[in-house]
Amino acid sequence: MKHLLIALIFPLVFGFAPANKVIGDVEWNTDYETVLKKAKKADKNILVYFTGSDWCGPCKMLKKDLFATAEFKEISENYELLYIDIPRNNDLLTEKQLKHNMDLMAKYNKKGVFPNLKILDSKGREKGALHGYSMNGEVQHHIKFLKKYMK
Repeated sequence: MKHLLIALIFPLVFGFAPANKVIGDVEWNTDYETVLKKAKKADKNILVYFTGSDWCGPCKMLKKDLFATAEFKEISENYELLYIDIPRNNDLLTEKQLKHNMDLMAKYNKKGVFPNLKILDSKGREKGALHGYSMNGEVQHHIKFLKKYMK
């Protein structure tokens, strides 16, 4: 029991968090370097999703309308997934994760547009981008975009 308690408290005290975010049945990694390594090894492109999880209405709609679907789950198997959250409530992330996410914002989302999807190759070079979302039939537009960059 003592070891279990230590195992549960240690990550909280030292700021470690699981390196993933689950949306629907799909797991997204939150570490850029890990995703790059996986993409190189698997010869896949990277799908980067920039979101403001606690404040961005279109991000919340995209999450429900696309990312939580069986169709996206199937598409996602062709990518390494990177979830970059920029919440207004900074308590949702560790200081280290927030810095990591802000550094990636400065590199890949300079205008701060949300939601923002970026397709990167396994070397981190941008291949495509799609930003914004509304409910007016855009799900199919997003699916078409994602299928375009599948390997």
